[in-house]
Amino acid sequence: MSPEPKPTLRWSKSSLGPRLLVATFNRGKLREMKLSLATAPVELVSLEAIRGVTTAPEEGNTFEANARQKAVHYSRFTELPTMADDSGLLVDALGGRPGVYSARYLSEQASDEDRCRKILEELGPVEDARRTARFECWIALAQRGVVQEVFRGTLRGVIGRDLRGDNGFGYDPIFQVPERGCSLAELSPGEKLRISHRGRALRKLQQALFGA
Repeated sequence: MSPEPKPTLRWSKSSLGPRLLVATFNRGKLREMKLSLATAPVELVSLEAIRGVTTAPEEGNTFEANARQKAVHYSRFTELPTMADDSGLLVDALGGRPGVYSARYLSEQASDEDRCRKILEELGPVEDARRTARFECWIALAQRGVVQEVFRGTLRGVIGRDLRGDNGFGYDPIFQVPERGCSLAELSPGEKLRISHRGRALRKLQQALFGA
């Protein structure tokens, strides 16, 4: 695994401008990014506002590689600085699955609930001590086809034995946070962002861009 990047921007902050493209079609991710950066002096623009956009390939073997690939791809459709993330769940007892295939586990047509139940089925009777897992999020920032910076966030926890909570998305209902005594899907959006992998990566990005 690559060492965690330092949150030091290698381009001029004056090149950022008042708008930043958020390169995702995932509404859950977009909501979290907008909430996390709500106080930042920048307008977040969604892909829906950019004409002629094609879906980025995800051919990397790591979250970092996919985040870089998506940021480069989408930044070529606009002059705006572009942030793209790749994130997912790594379950130790499953050898790191679903990993980079988290969003496509089972199939692209499978629902979040289908994927959660598949993980629970694969773990079966595995004891609690061996149900450790982590979420990882890598965010790449690019402009005009060139990656300028990468930020990483990680959250460790365990996989529960059933789905709990109606908030969140993806694998949140089966991901238990021991120090909170609940799943990510049982936390409010604000509480989740304070501890989540994506929230941690977004805070590093905000610090690098805006100093706060």
